[in-house]
Amino acid sequence: MAFSAEELRVLRRALALALHPSPVRDEDVQDCLRLAESVDEAAREGARLRAFLVADLARYRAALPGTASGYLALLDDVLSGGYQPTADDLAALRALRGNPTAAALLDRCRTLAERAVRARLAGRAVPVSAPLPAPLPIPASRARLLALPGGLDAAPGSKPPSERPAAPPRPVPTPAEVFPPKRRPETPERPAAPAAPADPPHQLAAG
Repeated sequence: MAFSAEELRVLRRALALALHPSPVRDEDVQDCLRLAESVDEAAREGARLRAFLVADLARYRAALPGTASGYLALLDDVLSGGYQPTADDLAALRALRGNPTAAALLDRCRTLAERAVRARLAGRAVPVSAPLPAPLPIPASRARLLALPGGLDAAPGSKPPSERPAAPPRPVPTPAEVFPPKRRPETPERPAAPAAPADPPHQLAAG
């Protein structure tokens, strides 16, 4: 976890007040509260990331042997962050021990498992699937966007879904709109018959 220069100043001030109590300004109290909130949020984000990586590891393990390369790379990453290998991991590595990388990881996991057994016998109980003790950096080969629970609904100031105005209901089309009546084709008008020529004027014959 990295602190900015301003956060380090606040942290030094808080440590100085803890070692040498003295009157505290309201501004210092607010700075300490903001720093505590930032640390809590970073811890929650680290827990979400650890849970994501462990769940992803289980998915790769369930899809073996087709996902051997991805499983071995991810297992190596989480072991470096303090992940305690489970019996399923040991069984998967035994099945893949023909792979040099898998053989090396099997030896590493056996050593970690033996340490966990000795710790339990000494009274320092260590759960088999202990959570990773520190936030894990996202491996370069597994960089991706992580969706936070709630998405935009969890953003400050946003209304919960129950308080948002509902969209107006879409009007139901009438049968006449769905099945419009067929229009009858119009019959072409017949051309009017030409008028009969007028009778020529009768000429009187000369007597």
